[in-house]
Amino acid sequence: MESGAIGELRLIRGAFTFTLTHRDDVRLVPSLGGGSLWDVGCYPVSFARHLAGVEPLEVFGWQAVGGGGVDITFAGLLRFPGEVIAQFDCGFRAPFRAHLEVVGSEGTLTVPQPFKPGVNETVFLQRGSERQAIPIPGQELYVGEVEDLADAILLGRTPRVTLADSRGNTAALTFLLRSAREGRPVLMSTRNSVPISQ
Repeated sequence: MESGAIGELRLIRGAFTFTLTHRDDVRLVPSLGGGSLWDVGCYPVSFARHLAGVEPLEVFGWQAVGGGGVDITFAGLLRFPGEVIAQFDCGFRAPFRAHLEVVGSEGTLTVPQPFKPGVNETVFLQRGSERQAIPIPGQELYVGEVEDLADAILLGRTPRVTLADSRGNTAALTFLLRSAREGRPVLMSTRNSVPISQ
């Protein structure tokens, strides 16, 4: 994206779902932070924030709540500066789906396995009628996280995912849940992560 291959960023679409079959799963316990948004929705939200490079200005969320009182399906919209929009869905009652689409003014980048990639993956760049497959060399899942943590502890390097970034993602998820409960869009304050009066 930094190369300008898709032009100016316009839209980010993502999904992460799977079927949860165990009724006593920890993901369904409200007091332990259960819910599909916290479990798998955090990935497309984090990805959208990363690609946009800024915090969202406003969010809107819808949820289907299960018997345990947590969201089992969630869909959301995030509006970023520059009129960049992100939309996503996540949940526990649909087949496994994990994908990301990044739409720009000049093209589209499709990432088939953004959240649980294999060792070797392919992303697809579409510009007009031209479609290009771009191989992405990878590594075993979670190896990068462990190495990054080790570098932070042993070498004093700044982690790739900073505390500020983690707090920003938590704020976005919290505001999305608030929007779903209140049934209305919620403005976010990027300065101190508190709602702005409407």
